[in-house]
Amino acid sequence: MTANGLQGAFLDRLDRHRAILFKVGNAYCRNPADREDLIQETIAQLWRSYSRFDGRSSFSTWMYRIAMNVAISFFRSETRKRRSLVPVEDSVLERIAVPDDAQADDRLDLLRDLIEQLDPLDRALMILYLDDCSYAEIGSILGISETNVGTKIGRIKERLKRDVAAENQR
Repeated sequence: MTANGLQGAFLDRLDRHRAILFKVGNAYCRNPADREDLIQETIAQLWRSYSRFDGRSSFSTWMYRIAMNVAISFFRSETRKRRSLVPVEDSVLERIAVPDDAQADDRLDLLRDLIEQLDPLDRALMILYLDDCSYAEIGSILGISETNVGTKIGRIKERLKRDVAAENQR
């Protein structure tokens, strides 16, 4: 494939799956400038790695894996600089079934706050889980076993339940 053909194929795939960039960017950066930097860094890393994409996984899985790795590295470096976190994007949290009332809004805000407090790997797990990815796909993206994904998600859910109960008692 020619360089132009390779670049065109990359840009087509990137355009079809661009929502992944925004999901990951919104989950790790509150500041719009930081979010833009993260997305640009992710695109650059995707392009640098594209020639090694071998099709063993879907492009979206491969893209998620790289985006999450770049975001976690970015988050760690930015945390050292005292940058802020952002809650998981609204479109992902809207999938959680809650009644449409003010109390539901409070519960969503609480859930966002609690997810925001998770460490980068646990936050990535919850983003992918709330995005309806299978345990196998999550494991492939994050480089952990499917069993480990299930165990970690179970523990995170239990932690979130305890945290919600504690908040409700305040």
